[in-house]
Amino acid sequence: MKTKSDPQSAAKLFGKEQEASAAERLNRNQRLLLILAIIMVALNLRPALSSISPILAEIRLHNGLNSSMAGILTTLPVACLGLFAPFAPILSRRLTAERMLVPLLLLLATGIALRGTLGNVGLFGGSFLAGLCIGMIGVLLPGIIKREFPHQATLMMGVYTMALCLGAALAAGFAVPVLIMFNSLDIALGFWALPAILAALLWWPFRQQGSLQDSQPHHNTRVLWRDPLAWQVTLFMGLQSSLAYGVFGWLPSILQERGASPAESGIYLSASVMVQVFSALAVPWLSSFFRDQKLIITLMWLLIYAGLMGSVYAPIEGFWVWMIILGLGQGGGFAMALALIVLRSPNSAVAAQLSGMSQGVGYTMASLGPYFMGVMHEMSGSWHTIGWLLSAIALAGIYFGIQAGANRLVLEKKPDAG
Repeated sequence: MKTKSDPQSAAKLFGKEQEASAAERLNRNQRLLLILAIIMVALNLRPALSSISPILAEIRLHNGLNSSMAGILTTLPVACLGLFAPFAPILSRRLTAERMLVPLLLLLATGIALRGTLGNVGLFGGSFLAGLCIGMIGVLLPGIIKREFPHQATLMMGVYTMALCLGAALAAGFAVPVLIMFNSLDIALGFWALPAILAALLWWPFRQQGSLQDSQPHHNTRVLWRDPLAWQVTLFMGLQSSLAYGVFGWLPSILQERGASPAESGIYLSASVMVQVFSALAVPWLSSFFRDQKLIITLMWLLIYAGLMGSVYAPIEGFWVWMIILGLGQGGGFAMALALIVLRSPNSAVAAQLSGMSQGVGYTMASLGPYFMGVMHEMSGSWHTIGWLLSAIALAGIYFGIQAGANRLVLEKKPDAG
C-alpha cells in the first residue's frame, strides 16, 4: 500500500541538501553580508515607482504633460514589470541569477538617472528601462532566497518584502524634501539612482554564486503554465497587486474627495505604506507556525477589504484607523504572495519559473486595477461606485488565496491510489 507523501517534508529534505551545499560556500559573515545585499537590492525595487506621484504636478508643469501622458508615465513602469518578468528565469539559465543582478542594478540606476535628462524622451525612456530592470530583479531574488535559505525561506521572504515596502515608503516620503533641498526636478528624479549603485557594489562579491542552480532540474515552463496550483498562486498575486497599485494611484484622490487636504492625503498614504513594513515581516513569520497559509491569507484579505471600504465609506474622522488596517492587510498580503512562490516550489529553479509566471501575469493584472477604478469614477463622478469592484476583487482574492495556501507543491505528481 502506497502512502501519501507530504510535500513540505519533501521540500525540507531537498532543502537540507541545499543548505549543506550553501554552508560550504559561505561562512557566517558572508551569509550576513548576503542578507544585507538582498535587503539593499529589495530597497531599490519600488523608489522608481513611488517617487513619481508626490512630485507629479511639478513633472507635468516642467515637461508639459497632459493628463493622458501623466497617466502613461505612472502606469508604464508597472506594465513593464509584467511584460519582462517572464524573461528573467530564461536568461538566468545561461547567466545565473547572481551574475544578472549587478548589470540589472546598474541599468536600473541608468534608467532612473535618465528621467531627469533629455526631456520627455529621457523621462519616458528611463521609466521604461527602470520598469524592465525591476521586473526582472523581482523575479530572480525569490529563487536565490529559496536556494540559499531553504530552512528560513518564509522568514527571508518577509525580510525581503519588508525592505521592498520600506523602499517605497522612503521614496514617497522623501521625494518632495529632495526636490526642495536641491531645488531641481532633474536631481529629484535622478537621486534614486544612488542607492541602486550602492546595491550593485554590495552584490558584487556574490556574482559568482549560483553553481548549485545549474545542477537542479529545469522543468518545461509550459508544464508549469498548465499546473492549477501555479495559476492559483499567480491569480492571488495579481488580485492583491491590483488593489495595491489602485491604492498607490487613487487613494489620495479618494481621501481628498471625502474632505482631506492634499497634504493630509499624502500623509495618510505614507502612513499606510509604513505600516506595511511591519506586517510584511511579521505575517510570514507567523504563518510558519501553521500547517498551511489558508487562515492567515484570508485574514489579510479581510483587513485589506475593511481598510478600503472604510476609506471610501466610513466617516472621515476615522481615516487613521482605516489606514492602519489597510497597511497591515496589504503589507501582509503582499508578503504572503511572494512567500507562496518559494513555499509552493520544490527547488530554486522552479521558484524562479513560478516567480516569472506569477509576477508576469500578476503585474499585468495590477495595471488593470487602477485603470478600472479610474474608469468607474469618471463614468459616475464619485468614488462610491468602486465598492462593487473592490468587493469582487476581494472575494476572488480570498478564493484563490485559500486554494494557493494549501499545503502542496507545484508540479507535484499525485500519489497512486492503493
